[in-house]
Amino acid sequence: MSTEDRAAVAKLKREGEAEYTPSLTMWQRALRRIRHDRPTVFSLFTLLALAIISFAAPNISAAFQIDPYTQDLRNNYAGIFTEGHPLGTDELGRDHLSRLLFGGQIALGIAFTAAFLSLGIGVAVGLFAGYFGGKLDDLIIWFIITLNAIPALFLLILISALLSPGPGALVFIFGFLGWTGTTRLVRSEAYSIKEQEYVIAARAIGASNLRIMFVHILPNMISLLIVDLSLSLGSLILAESTLSFLGFGIRAPIPTWGNMLNGALDYTRRAPHLIFLPGFLITLTVFCFYLMGDGLRDAFDPKIAD
Repeated sequence: MSTEDRAAVAKLKREGEAEYTPSLTMWQRALRRIRHDRPTVFSLFTLLALAIISFAAPNISAAFQIDPYTQDLRNNYAGIFTEGHPLGTDELGRDHLSRLLFGGQIALGIAFTAAFLSLGIGVAVGLFAGYFGGKLDDLIIWFIITLNAIPALFLLILISALLSPGPGALVFIFGFLGWTGTTRLVRSEAYSIKEQEYVIAARAIGASNLRIMFVHILPNMISLLIVDLSLSLGSLILAESTLSFLGFGIRAPIPTWGNMLNGALDYTRRAPHLIFLPGFLITLTVFCFYLMGDGLRDAFDPKIAD
């Protein structure tokens, strides 16, 4: 083969490679969209940083030799950058930085645990309702409509007032009351997916109902469930903070961002940092969860062009 022929063959190969672009999977396409979505990337890194700092609260407190429960009435209302107290102290002289860290640990711990609990309940109930339909589906939808007819905040306040819950009890309250939205989402998707050809084929070759639901139907909902989970986390952070702020959630001396706001209301002028810092952390965390959920929804949306 002559030199000209080799050059022509090489040119054809280069042109063919340029024209050939391998198709991306849903997850690869979503990851590429997320990398180019600055608000979503900002939210992810901010939430990751908050989670790491909050769950490392015992180590940070030990390093700075500060404690969220130790009182020092001779040094109360200390301002920011006070020696030994980087973010000041509260009305009882307790270190504000350590209380913010431990408050974040409790808030994020409750939110993540309750979100996964409600997600598990919602997925299981929604799959059974959407796959089997009939009277079971009617009964579940009736129960969901009845439960959703009760204002969520009033129901949470009523239960919290009766039980005086700690962090563990709040997890179960949020988990067992927050599954209805996930159930409706999963149910509607199961209704649609169960009529697909591959599900009908699996049923025809003798696959059990449980296998069809959890192997053939559920994996096709993962992207929707990720978005639903991220939005639920923001709502749970806000719900816990609201209950604690109103005095029906986690009670002092256990620190949470909500009850820290409640305790600082009488000291607005004397120590404004006691209100600003927990309020800012609540706002930032909820905002980032909602922003991340919105970005994930767009990333997994097949109708949006790249």
